[in-house]
Amino acid sequence: MTSDSSMNIILVGKRHGKSRALPINAPIAIGVSLFFIALLATAVWSGYSMAVSDVKEQSPSEAELVSQWQSKLDSQKAELEQVRQNVRQQVDALTLRLGEMQSRLLRLDALGQRFVETGVVASDEFDFSQPAAVGGPEDGISGESFTAPQLTDMIDSLALRIEDREHQLRMLDIVSSQKKLEDELYVEGRPITWGWLSSKYGYRSDPFTGKRTWHDGVDLAGREGSDIISVAAGVVTFAGERYGYGNLVEVDHGDGLLTRYAHAKSIDVNVGDVIQKGQVVAAMGSTGRSTGPHVHFEVLENGKSKNPETYIRRASR
Repeated sequence: MTSDSSMNIILVGKRHGKSRALPINAPIAIGVSLFFIALLATAVWSGYSMAVSDVKEQSPSEAELVSQWQSKLDSQKAELEQVRQNVRQQVDALTLRLGEMQSRLLRLDALGQRFVETGVVASDEFDFSQPAAVGGPEDGISGESFTAPQLTDMIDSLALRIEDREHQLRMLDIVSSQKKLEDELYVEGRPITWGWLSSKYGYRSDPFTGKRTWHDGVDLAGREGSDIISVAAGVVTFAGERYGYGNLVEVDHGDGLLTRYAHAKSIDVNVGDVIQKGQVVAAMGSTGRSTGPHVHFEVLENGKSKNPETYIRRASR
């Protein structure tokens, strides 16, 4: 029996089911196998090359990567600059608020100092030229810095307290000023700094005729040229010579009260002058119907004479 190294390929036809056998020897079979292997390898290499090409096309280049990182850095720089601007604006706003509060505190200090100077509050109790005394033991724990929102809340709270104190001090100032004005307008005391009562209010014996006559004021004798002072603040409504009175000063104190200072040697004020309590208005003399240096002092309320001794003996407010 001889060996046959050839192989057969059987072909089956579609019609009549007949088959044919094609003999193929070994070299041809090996060649066909190598052909298919080469074809498969070529297909695989082509697919790999295409895949690598796609990956290269999709992956960014170094220049593109640098550009992307530069864009991100620029964006972060812009955001950082915006944060800095916001912080600067907040600091500027807080600084402005603090400046306003300092101005308000200076006004409060000035108002408080005026209260001290006018005697409304005791100078040894309140010293507005010095900061308030504070203190206390430390707990040994290191504190934390305030955050911007906390600081803003503290400033807002302090501003409200300052506004409240301003309102209270304004009211106190109004009351104090009103009291001072009332004290200034309060008619009381003697119209001279030195002298004595030489003639009372009411009926008396006339010094020139000896007859019983009515005396509308009181006479206070003293040294010629000594000061005649106003017993209350007011407005000068007459300053000149009048029959019987000689040189006369008349002062309106409001609420229907009027005072007169007569027989003056000289007059130191003019009509329309606003004068203070205790201000010198004239010098004592003996002009008009007079027997010697003195001041004739009258008090009128709504045009009717009142006993000046009632106002001379009045207690100060």
